[in-house]
Amino acid sequence: MNPFETLRFAFGGLAANKVRSGLTMLGVLIGVAAVIILLAVGNGSSQSVKDSIEKLGTNSLTVSSGAGFSGGTGGGSSSSATTVKPLTVDDARALADPTAAPSIESVAPEVTTSSQTALYEGASHDVAQVVGTYPAYFKASNSKVAKGDYFSADDVLNSRKVAVIGSTTATDLFGTADPVGKKVVLGGTPFTVVGVLAAKGGTGFQDPDDILVAPLPTVQNAFTGFGSVNQILVEAKSADATTPAQNEITTILMGTHGIKDANALDFRVSSQQSLLSTQSDTNKTFTVLLGAVAAISLLVGGIGITNIMLVTVTERTREIGIRKAIGAPKGVILGQFLAESTLLSLVGGGLGVVAGLIGSRFTIVGIKPVIIPESVWGAFAIAVAIGLFFGSYPANRAAALRPIEALRHE
Repeated sequence: MNPFETLRFAFGGLAANKVRSGLTMLGVLIGVAAVIILLAVGNGSSQSVKDSIEKLGTNSLTVSSGAGFSGGTGGGSSSSATTVKPLTVDDARALADPTAAPSIESVAPEVTTSSQTALYEGASHDVAQVVGTYPAYFKASNSKVAKGDYFSADDVLNSRKVAVIGSTTATDLFGTADPVGKKVVLGGTPFTVVGVLAAKGGTGFQDPDDILVAPLPTVQNAFTGFGSVNQILVEAKSADATTPAQNEITTILMGTHGIKDANALDFRVSSQQSLLSTQSDTNKTFTVLLGAVAAISLLVGGIGITNIMLVTVTERTREIGIRKAIGAPKGVILGQFLAESTLLSLVGGGLGVVAGLIGSRFTIVGIKPVIIPESVWGAFAIAVAIGLFFGSYPANRAAALRPIEALRHE
């Protein structure tokens, strides 16, 4: 029997039980689509975080309080540290000294508060993040204004109640009106909007455009108090100056914090490269986990193929006996049932690829999936292989039937 006849018999066998064949293909379809979509979500999440980190620029450094390591300086264990001294504005001033830190371009201490309710002429919006900082923050964080301007160093010195808001905050409070020059009340304190930041785009679970940035002393006076700062954003003079800048930060802060042992640092210095590396490692684990979960669906689909083909063999025992009695060789019977199981996985896998590609066009839990081409071909190939593998046992069982036993079967 030539391959075309084998396929014709296989199609006929599947068409004889349309509902059963359709449900079996549905299992494979779900498995393939799940693999494509879940891996796309994992990749999309990784890309979103990567884009967010890269928007800060390759020469940005973040200094945060807490025992740990200093990226690029080789700092080790912090077990010998007895106390953790918080970061202060004085630390930021020390880092801004061009003599002690020639590789540093600018320094911006930051204080942040949790969600605060902003009011404007009856409109209300909960601002996700309120930041108090210096004007250098905007350049170091690659935050550009779309309307108006940034606040100035003079605004910081005089603790003026001015603010630059994100695009989401502006839309929710002002709609289509121009916010520049208007006053919003935040936690009982009136702020004059001097600028609106250009949209950065969502990063999944947190909207970076839902923000209000104001002079550091103004936010400290209204919300946080004049104590420590949450972190210090540092901009190196160039990407090549990042490592020297890290070393200078470590040396200066060890002096201001009275630390003698480089293994007992009470602060961390993080570069964008180290953040990207950590994020990449985390994403690999996350993607593998999602892929493993999705692969279970494919495995279940394969088991479904085995079950259906076993039922098919039992139902068609007499047919098999008649065909063998009139001379059909074992290879023909084997090929027919293998063709049926492969067709089930082939059609189901193809439909699964289509469903996966369509499903990946929609935003899922705030994440825009990014298709991994290898996952499409890989999922389809695995689906076909599953059809061959899980269909081989029922096919061998059919081919091994003795004609006399098959003809006696009721």
